[in-house]
Formats: sequence, structure tokens, C-alpha cells
Amino acid sequence: MCGVFGIIGDYSPLKAREALARLVHRGRDHCGIVEQENLFIAHQRLSITDAHPRSHQPMRRGGVIISFNGEIYNHHELRERLNVSKWESASDTEVILAAYEAWGIECVNHLEGMFAFALIDGDKLYLVRDRFGKKPLFYHQGSEAFVFASEIKAIKPFLSSVQMNNEALHSYLSFLAPAPPHTFYQGIDKLQSGEWLCFEDGKITKHCYYNVLDTPYSVITDREDALQRIEADLHRSIALRLDAGAPIAALLSGGLDSAMICAIAARQGKKLPVFTLGYNEYSAYDERANAVITANYLGLEHTEVIISQNDFEEHLDELLTHLDEPLNDPAALPLYLLMKKIASQGYKVVLSGEGSDELFLGYRQYFEYLDIEKAASLHHKNWLKKYFHSHFSMNREWEWYKRVFDESLLFRTSGEKFTDLQQNKLFRRNVRDNESLRFLENYRQMFEQSAHTDPSIWYSMIDLKLFVGEHFLAKLDRVSMAHTLEARTPFLDHTLAETVFKVDPALRIGEGQTKTLLKQVARNYLSDAIIDRKKKGFANPYMEWLIASGRIDLIREVNDKTGLFYPEVIEEYLDLARRGKFKQHVWGLYVLSHWINRELL
Repeated sequence: MCGVFGIIGDYSPLKAREALARLVHRGRDHCGIVEQENLFIAHQRLSITDAHPRSHQPMRRGGVIISFNGEIYNHHELRERLNVSKWESASDTEVILAAYEAWGIECVNHLEGMFAFALIDGDKLYLVRDRFGKKPLFYHQGSEAFVFASEIKAIKPFLSSVQMNNEALHSYLSFLAPAPPHTFYQGIDKLQSGEWLCFEDGKITKHCYYNVLDTPYSVITDREDALQRIEADLHRSIALRLDAGAPIAALLSGGLDSAMICAIAARQGKKLPVFTLGYNEYSAYDERANAVITANYLGLEHTEVIISQNDFEEHLDELLTHLDEPLNDPAALPLYLLMKKIASQGYKVVLSGEGSDELFLGYRQYFEYLDIEKAASLHHKNWLKKYFHSHFSMNREWEWYKRVFDESLLFRTSGEKFTDLQQNKLFRRNVRDNESLRFLENYRQMFEQSAHTDPSIWYSMIDLKLFVGEHFLAKLDRVSMAHTLEARTPFLDHTLAETVFKVDPALRIGEGQTKTLLKQVARNYLSDAIIDRKKKGFANPYMEWLIASGRIDLIREVNDKTGLFYPEVIEEYLDLARRGKFKQHVWGLYVLSHWINRELL
């Protein structure tokens, strides 16, 4: 993993270097700079593939320059396909340049892996983000120059002032993270997953080069065929991600996803050292006991990392500042500290299980939504519609039924938090019902224009785009790269994802049990006791710690200064949180307040 940074246009060399220095944590092995008139492109390198200096970046091939963050897992295969007489390195970076020479920007369709890169070809600058958004890329078009970077913190110095983007605020409250192209900083945008951007002659054009819905519909209708294909794709995905010239570890919770990664890796002859989080005095959140059972079953070296309230208070400001902008994920701090421990043990690569729940229907609520969808077919529902409209409730089930009776879109990502009506009650400005649907409009159009019709396909697709791409993967990138650690996600292999999307939805849904297909595959590797455990999720005592530390008062204090929300509604949420309800709503308000206090007040 690495840090990408560049400027096209007029710039100060000193200011450019100071901005680049803000990315040093993303790659401490080497800093490379190409500096020309109206061009500054740089790279902070974390050496994984071909650590030799010959693979330092920015890298040139002919007149083309690249700064690349990520891993191209099929670079060996591409070397054999490309007609190159002599290779100068063993790096995947050089393979991208050769692929671009052969296929132009369409080379992105031949790359497997996680990547974000800037490629300069004459007067053209291409910015590219991988299919599922594992690696980030941000940009700013100012009056003097076009600036791009792997993290917002390197672009901030080029803003004339810091102002909040209200579109980011609304989408953040709705879906836990700002929806592309928005960031909280007015003037700084981000690429969405599966997209490239071309900057030429002062103009930006964008192109969506990947859509998982382009896979044929219901091609795989036989259960055994589905299981065999999924198992084969999992083996291939994990094998590709185990290919590294650096020490590899894995995260291990008490759940199925991390256990499967470790089990297949062990079957392939690599018993990965594993790391698990724990919380003393909070057994309800602790997965160490289950993780120990899995580690012992697979014969893995196991390290437990214990997080305390003191750790929470000591590192929270550090984490939230590092994230750059609000991200409503209470697991970010524990994961940040876990990554710190893994990196301190000398590991450069860690495997993680993101994407499995979304591909294999791992959330119980998916099946609740599928059941509620059926209410739309009721012929006599006017009375129910009027009843729901006249009896507002903050509970999510009320909102679900209201949408069905209104014939509105029911499922709006697993990360939906504040509904529009909740926001209308909270804000001192009017928020119309269904206003947040504009952030989903393009994705919904992609679904409706595809061959897919089953609601469960929509659930997986929109979750991969927003819940995973902009929430989970944003968190994973920032907390791992903060410690110069590369995180790899085997379930987010596009070949595996396309196989799953080809499976008849009836097979994937099964009899309404979560992860029906993955659990069946897992029985070839794990015990029934491990497979059939009740799902816990990556829970932690964040609200207990936020209240005990007194930090929760920041929400009220910032609101008193900004007048953004109705004070009485803020008090209502604070009271609910103290009673164990609407906890993530309140955490989102705290993270937002922390950013406003740091950046705007």
C-alpha cells in the first residue's frame, strides 16, 4: 500500500512537499517525486511486491508516469499475456504501465485486485479507483491547479477556506458516510468505486467502468454447481492474496467469515497468525472465547488484544482526526488499535472478511426486508397507509411499513441510520420525506436497467456500493494505513462476486437463513459448532465509554454554538442513548460534532 499525491498546474514546491508529508504514514519505505513545470506527482511507498529500488514510484514507461496505490493480484498472468520484450522490474506497477500501453485506459478491465492510481499521459491525467472501492482517491479542482491524493488531509492545504458540504452532511446522516462524489469539505470530491476520471484541458470527464450487475441473471440454478463454483473462487481469491513478499496476518473474530479465510489458507498450506479484540468487563461484546475455539481448531498462533476505556479516551481524538471527515462506525477505534498491534509485531499485510455478509446475505434484516416487501401486494392498504402517516414513530419498522404502503423504495442500504423524517425532526431546516433517495438514484437506475429483478440482488448491490465501498472500506483503509499496514479482503474479489450474482436468488436465500451457501461450503473446513454460532458482529462498548468519559456532552456543546439541530431533539437522543437505544445515531452525532469543533469552530 502507498500514498498517491499530485498537482497539475501552478504550484509552490514547498507547499507541495508539506502536503505530501501528510501521507508519510501510508508508505515509509520510500518517497519518490517527479517535479516539472505545472506537474508535481509523488508517491509514499510501502513495499510489498518487489521491494527493490527499481520498483520505486512514480514510475515511467515511455512518456507515461504512474503513481499507484494497491496490489494487482494477476500481474504474473498479465506479464505472460503482454508482448513485452524486456521487463525492468518484478513489480505490478510496471505491469499496469505495460497494460496501458497495450489497451489504453481500458486496461482497468484486465486488472484484478485493489487499486487507486494516477496516470499521466501527455496532457491527460487519469485517476482510477478499483471495482469495489478498496482504495480511495480524492481530488480538488481549484483556480490555479488540479490536486489529487489518497487522503483528504493532503488536499486541505489547497482550499481557500474550510466549508462544510451540506450534501455530505445529509448523506452521512442517512448512510453512515458521505455518498460519492461528496466529502465533508466543499471543493474536495472523491471517485466512486469502479470509476475513472480524466482531467484534460481543465475539464473533468468520468466513466463508470464496472457494474457487478452486468453479470447474467440466474445462470447457476443447481445448488451443487453453485457451491463448487463458490468454493473454487474462494480458493483462488485467497491464494492470490497470500502471494506477498512480506509477513501476513489475519483478523479473527468469533464469526464465520474470518474463520473461512483462515481455514482455506491453512488448507493451502499457510497457517496465518491471527489477532482478536477483547474488552475486559464487557463480556457481551467479547468474542475472544469463540475466536480461541476457532484458532485451536485450525492450529493457528493466536494473539488477543484487549481494549480498555483508557485506550478509548487516549486514542479517540487521534483516530477521528486521522479519518479526516466524519464516518459513523463505532468499530473504527478498536480496529485502529488492533491494526496498531499487528503492525508493531512486524506484519505488513493483514487479511480481513469485509464483503461476505453483503454477498451471502449475512444480515438477519435482509430477510425481514424480503418479508415486508410482500406487503406491497396488499390490495386494500389505504387504511394502513393513513394510519402510519398519522402515527409517527422513530422505530425503523414504522418507516419500513410506511414506505411499502407509499410504494416507495424500501431498502436503502444496511447502513441507513437517520431516516429523512428523523432528520426533519432533528434539523432546524426542512428535510423532505424521501429526500435522501437522490443519493441512491443512479444506483437504482443501474439496477432497474439490468437483467436482475429480485430484491435481494438490489440489497447486495447497493450495500456493496455504499455500505461496503464508502463505509467499511473507508474505515479499513484509514485504520490500517495509519499504521502502514496493507489490508486485503478476499471476499471482495470481483470474480467471486460475479459468481454469487449469477446464482439463482432462490438458492442464495434458501429457507431464510443467513449465509446459506457459504455455510454449506464451510462444512468442508470447519466444525458445525463454529459454523452455526449466533452472529455477534463487531460490537464494542463505545457508548458506555462515551458516556463514562463525559465526551458525549460535546454534542450539546457544539450544537449550542452552531444551532444546527433542535436542542430538545438532541436531548431526546442523548437520553435514549443512556438507556441503550439509538446508540449509533448518537455516535454519528458525536463524530460529526468532533469534526465541526475541529474544523469549523
